[in-house]
Amino acid sequence: MRVNAYAAPAAGEPLAPTTVERREVGANDVLIDIEWAGICHSDIHTVNGDWGPQPFPVVPGHEIVGTVSEVGSDVKRHQVGDRVGVGCMVNSCGECDNCRNGDEQYCVKGMVGTYAATDHDGTTTQGGYSTHVVVDADYVLQVPKSLDPAAATPLLCAGITTYAPLRKWGAGPGKKVAVVGLGGLGHMAVKIAHALGAEVTVLSQSLKKQEDGLRLGADHYFATSDPDTFEHLANSFDLIVNTVSAKIDVDSYLGLLAVDGTLVNVGAPGEPLAVNVFSLLTNRRSYAGSMIGGIALTQEMLDFCAEHEIGAEVEVIPVDKVNEAYERVLASDVRYRFVIDAKTIA
Repeated sequence: MRVNAYAAPAAGEPLAPTTVERREVGANDVLIDIEWAGICHSDIHTVNGDWGPQPFPVVPGHEIVGTVSEVGSDVKRHQVGDRVGVGCMVNSCGECDNCRNGDEQYCVKGMVGTYAATDHDGTTTQGGYSTHVVVDADYVLQVPKSLDPAAATPLLCAGITTYAPLRKWGAGPGKKVAVVGLGGLGHMAVKIAHALGAEVTVLSQSLKKQEDGLRLGADHYFATSDPDTFEHLANSFDLIVNTVSAKIDVDSYLGLLAVDGTLVNVGAPGEPLAVNVFSLLTNRRSYAGSMIGGIALTQEMLDFCAEHEIGAEVEVIPVDKVNEAYERVLASDVRYRFVIDAKTIA
C-alpha cells in the first residue's frame, strides 16, 4: 500500500511530503499506525550526507511509537490495538552467534536499519516520518501503557543507546558514573544512571544546563571548559559515558577514570579521535564503544523506564515544522528531543 510520508529528496535538501510503498503484511509481520516519530541527530547526519551516499529519497525516523492495526497469521506476541515501538533496526540474519545471543545490532551479516538500508527482500527501508509501517514482528517492541507515548518515543534510540553501556559496565549503587554532554543522549543517560542507583556527574562545556542536570538526577555538575575540573576529578570515575558527537581530548577524559574504569563512546564523531596508549596503561583503563542494543535488551529498557517512570524530555511538533526542528537541533536549541506528531502527516 502507498502511505503518506516526509522524505529528503536529496542530500542537504529540505524534507517534503511524499508517498512510499509499504509491503503487504506477511505471516510474521505487523502493520503499525504510526502516532509518534522522534527526531534523532542521526536522521540529520543521514539526510545531509554526512555519513556518505544515501539511497534518496529517504524517509528518516528510527524512533517510532504507534498502534498495531494488523498482524500476520504467525504473529503471537502482538495483537491489534497494542501500543508498540520500533527502534533502529527492522531485521538481521537471526542465525549468526551475535543474533542468537541477543545482539542483533552486531549481526555478522549486518543489521537492517529502519531507514536507508536494504532489507532482505531487496527493497530500501523507509522510516517513521510516515503514517504507517510494516515490520517483522520479531523487531517490534511492546511499549508499556504507563509511559507517555510521546516521551517514550526517543527511548527507542536515545534510551537504549545509553541504557546498554550503563548495564554492560555495571552502573549501580556504589559506582561513580560521569556523563559527557547533556543533550538528547546525555539527559537520558543521567536519568537512567540515577535510576540504576549510581552516583552521577555531568561533564558539560559550561554550567548553563546545571539546573536541568540536577533536576534530572545528577548529583554533581562540572564545566569542562574549566581546566581545574580535570585536576579536581582525576582518577574519580568507574564509568564515563561520552554522548557527544564532537571531537574531545580523549586522554583528558581517560585521566578521570579510576583503576579498571571505562570510557564508552556512544556519540559518533565525524573524525578520528587520538589516544595516547599510556592513558590506558595508567590505572588499567579501557576505552570502548557501544551501539544501541538488541531487541531483548531494548524491551528490558522500556520495562525499566516504565517501572521508574522515565521518559525523555520532549517538544512535540507537527510534521510541517520538521525542517525548522532540524535547524534547531543543529543550533542545540531543544531540551531535549523533538518528537513529530505523526497524526499530522496528511
